[in-house]
Amino acid sequence: MDNSSSLKGKLAYVLGGCGLIGEKTVRDLSDKGCKVIILDVDTESFKKEGNLDFVYFDCSDMENIEENLSTIISRKGIPNIFINCSYPRTSEWAKSSFKEVSLDSLRRNVDIHLNSYAWTSKLVAEQMGKQDGGSIIMLGSIYSHIPQRLYLYEDTNLEENFIYPIIKSGLLNLTRQLATFYGKMNVRVNNVCPGGLEGPVAGKNLDQDQLFKDKYIENTPLGRMARPSDISSCLIFLASDDSSYITGQSILIDGGFSIS
Repeated sequence: MDNSSSLKGKLAYVLGGCGLIGEKTVRDLSDKGCKVIILDVDTESFKKEGNLDFVYFDCSDMENIEENLSTIISRKGIPNIFINCSYPRTSEWAKSSFKEVSLDSLRRNVDIHLNSYAWTSKLVAEQMGKQDGGSIIMLGSIYSHIPQRLYLYEDTNLEENFIYPIIKSGLLNLTRQLATFYGKMNVRVNNVCPGGLEGPVAGKNLDQDQLFKDKYIENTPLGRMARPSDISSCLIFLASDDSSYITGQSILIDGGFSIS
């Protein structure tokens, strides 16, 4: 379906809009005529141009998250679309394996990641309910549905992550609960769950281990890692009126990895 007409002129906030998936999503929304507000801490990635605008927003600043987001909405307007592609994490995120993880790291990462997703979604949903509704889309993971397969990490420079599946699993029922409550206000809430994405490793200054990639691809029916465009196309669909009867869903985009 051509969803350009239903997106033209709408106001979209993309939290984490400077990341791999976020940047592609921002460009796609802009190409379809949306006015896009990029919420991120990476002030160098985007300059104000055309339908794009950048606002500094640190979603890990939980003490001020409500005040800061409310200030942005009062200045820029209530969004028709809110897409959360953020990936907040602490400095010790690379040490989140079962062997290295600490209780303090678990608590702080759940707070800045899962809780920031929950609270920003609630705040935006309340605002959307004051107008004609809107679409909220969060970025989950296949690891909210399946456990990490430990054999993929054997003989590689990567390790499993104890915290990540806990956070992303929380988004599953957060999505359902928000969709149930705010549906009466015509606010739709959905969750997109990507599989392994081609690109750098979060929290580490290195590319993906080639052996890990080879094993991952070997166990993926479509025979490759995900690309940002694979994810952004679904985000655009869920943002548009073409998905007007879809809410409360967590959609897997993993090339079939979860069924193999």
